[in-house]
Amino acid sequence: MELRPLKTKRDYQAALTQVQNLWTARANSRDADRLEVLILLIQAYEATHYPIPDPDPIDFLHHVMEARGLIRKDLEPYIGSRARVAEVLNRVRPLSLEMIRRLAAGLKIPAEVLIKNYEVKRAA
Repeated sequence: MELRPLKTKRDYQAALTQVQNLWTARANSRDADRLEVLILLIQAYEATHYPIPDPDPIDFLHHVMEARGLIRKDLEPYIGSRARVAEVLNRVRPLSLEMIRRLAAGLKIPAEVLIKNYEVKRAA
């Protein structure tokens, strides 16, 4: 197959098969170069046809906490008091720009995910 943009599902499947066949190509070889280009073409096709939306910011924070074994108290340096952390995680208060900056820097997580809009509950 000549290298060209992937326009159909058939092109995409053929490229995936070629990648599988080239996966063990020797570094700096012609096959390794072909593999690299095919991967770029596949990524472009997938970004267009199978986009993955960013997660909800609060769901993402819960995931980070679970994955790293963090508790709410661990978020206090980034969000504020215990009550403020609870308000944010319970969607009563939105994340402020300063909270986002501190979370991104302190927990090494992408700020781009945290700045997305999300639903906040109205106070009773």
